[in-house]
Amino acid sequence: MTSYEFTCTEDLIAGVDEVGRGALFGVVVTAAVILPKSALIDCQEWGIKDSKKLSARRRELLVPQIQEIATAYNIGIATVAEIDKLNILQATLVAMHRAITGLEITPELCLIDGNKPVPNLDILQQTLVKGEDRSISIAAASILAKVWRDRLMIELDSLYPLYHLAHHKGYGTARHLMAIEQHGITPEHRQSFSPCQVRN
Repeated sequence: MTSYEFTCTEDLIAGVDEVGRGALFGVVVTAAVILPKSALIDCQEWGIKDSKKLSARRRELLVPQIQEIATAYNIGIATVAEIDKLNILQATLVAMHRAITGLEITPELCLIDGNKPVPNLDILQQTLVKGEDRSISIAAASILAKVWRDRLMIELDSLYPLYHLAHHKGYGTARHLMAIEQHGITPEHRQSFSPCQVRN
């Protein structure tokens, strides 16, 4: 990875990413991570990259390393009610705003994965398409967000055992769609998503 941070003049750079936009169930989760420039090479050597390119075990192992080395990090979420009210894109941007503004240290620059800037953010920001492949900080954020959301889905699996959340983490797999067909939806299903627009 040739990271954007190596050529950036700002010292306090927050990478921001989301997890769960495409899921049918549960919150959308974002993370903001500020990594010190002195740690970027170490992070590369640890194999920090897009969470989707890592095994679940590897992501779990990297979380404490990221948390220990980070200058600051924070999780932001948007609820299912917010997703259904605002739409998934706007809810994701709200969650990103929460992740950034909840950081203990205010960054000088936010690197936002994707092509949509975060509204009402009084901090310089730069969008990066495929940011997980271009920024170590965004990749680190993707790992923290993914592990946080996966852990939540595993917890919720015990509340909704008929839906097999620990297996698919709320995404629209064939098994999940069949469970919706057989058992209807729960309060944590996104009713604005067409597969969830069914009768209980």
